[in-house]
Amino acid sequence: MGVLSKPIISALSFYFSELYEHPLRTKAVSCCLVALAGNYASQKIVGSKLIDLNSLLAYGAFGLVFGGTIPHYFYQFLEYAVPDEASFAIIKRLFLERLVYSPLYQAFSLYTLARLEGNDHKTAVKQLRGLYWTILTTSWKYLTVLQLLNVSLVPPMLRVLVVNLIGFFWTIYLANKRRQQQAKSKSA
Repeated sequence: MGVLSKPIISALSFYFSELYEHPLRTKAVSCCLVALAGNYASQKIVGSKLIDLNSLLAYGAFGLVFGGTIPHYFYQFLEYAVPDEASFAIIKRLFLERLVYSPLYQAFSLYTLARLEGNDHKTAVKQLRGLYWTILTTSWKYLTVLQLLNVSLVPPMLRVLVVNLIGFFWTIYLANKRRQQQAKSKSA
């Protein structure tokens, strides 16, 4: 047991040191890796023989540029906007995350991923319109309890990490939904 724990402890120690010294960069790189892994896993789950590198790179780029940075700043804002001393602080944070941040972030993600994959504005908007409500309501339905735990139990510095870990499975879902819609559009 000691043999396995030493590399894990070393990796965690390195991660937390980097998170403390370079929080934005660490969150961006972490999200990039999670997005790449989630997209790769989604392609393997549906049985893709050839990996769609365009999609893989789009998710990785999104994670690096936006997926770590936007949540980083949002959770900082959340702590400032709703301090611990505020009455019903956890509920207020959850409502801000679920009813303001999440709808905007989901729309931004859908549109930006389509553009990063090389689609034009019209195609990106069409994809956004076709998937937005399904993606948003699924997020509300399945991620609300996880977000409640995140804003109530997780220290602010680790919230983006928790979102990224949840994001691995969310990326698989999102990539599969987008792939299904693209296949439906091609056959229509």
